[in-house]
Amino acid sequence: MNNNYMVTKNLKWVVALACAAGCLTSCGSKEPEQEKTSFETLTVKKQDITIPLKFSARLRGKSDVTITPQASGQLMRIAVSEGQQVKKGEVLFVIDSRNAQLELEAAQANLQAALAQENSAKLEFESNKNLFEKKIVSNYMLANSENAYKQAQAAVAQARAAVNRAKVELGFCTITAPVTGVIGEIPVRVGDQVSPLSELTLLSGNTTIDAEFSLTEALIEEMVQAGMTSKQKEEYIANLPDVTFVMKNGTEYPHKGRITTLTGVVNASTGSLSCKATFPNPEGHLYSGVQGTVVMPYSEADVIVIPQFSVVRLQDKAFVYKVLPDSTATAVDVTMEDTGNGKDYIIKSGLKVGDRIVTTGANNVMEGQKVLFPAKAK
Repeated sequence: MNNNYMVTKNLKWVVALACAAGCLTSCGSKEPEQEKTSFETLTVKKQDITIPLKFSARLRGKSDVTITPQASGQLMRIAVSEGQQVKKGEVLFVIDSRNAQLELEAAQANLQAALAQENSAKLEFESNKNLFEKKIVSNYMLANSENAYKQAQAAVAQARAAVNRAKVELGFCTITAPVTGVIGEIPVRVGDQVSPLSELTLLSGNTTIDAEFSLTEALIEEMVQAGMTSKQKEEYIANLPDVTFVMKNGTEYPHKGRITTLTGVVNASTGSLSCKATFPNPEGHLYSGVQGTVVMPYSEADVIVIPQFSVVRLQDKAFVYKVLPDSTATAVDVTMEDTGNGKDYIIKSGLKVGDRIVTTGANNVMEGQKVLFPAKAK
């Protein structure tokens, strides 16, 4: 009787302690349930995509002209300043024209003397002609007077040419802008002696600007078909999409440009083809010599595109996790091409249409790990 009482009493204490422990547990924080890691997957398919191809470029004025004098003399006036926008025909520099003016005056005086001589020779010839008809003078005298008249005419022509030459030389003393553009650096000063070997400035014709860049040989083979005729190349260039110029600071130039030139010869040392894209420059914001990037949209059709975050890199290799029929993941080596949009890769090899790959969480997958789970019943 006493033993049963003691057992019953002990059991009650055990139950009480268990209840107390349960109460303490219920009052504390409940441990979260363990959940399986979830992954997102993607079924591979083909699609069309436009890739922004980027090329380093240097701007050059469509009509960059090195201004050099055609006459020698002392520089008397610089009519422009560096960076100034000028119009075609505007005066840029003035060279001492006094000698040229004297040469012109001397040439004009010589012309007047030659004209007077011509007039005298003409009168002599006409007089002898009349006298010859009256048989007063001989044929010899008539011929001599005719020759003298012709020599006088030639002398007039030479004197007139000398005047025109002197006018041209005088005109060379005033140097005007051959194109509309922007004045570059001016290395000379007023008072300097200049000659046809002197470089006065560079005038950049900037109403339109060329961006010069190079295409790689691999891209040439992909874009330009071998054996194109000149006409086919012109048609191909005409059908290329508009391009964009991006400044070094990342600013995008607001006006679109067009590819205008693809040289016909690949540079043997660099394996590249020189190209030009022409941009309008109505506000004069682009300057010759500026460096930047030409961005050309290039369309690729029917290619496999996957998100960049689905690719796992290990040293020099790249792979994705392909989901097998049993819902486990296995690593597959891939070769790819950057689309340039910061989001996607074009897969060149390693995957085919219909493959399912891990996207979100790819960096956390282990070989053979199960990544697909049946949906929970509601």
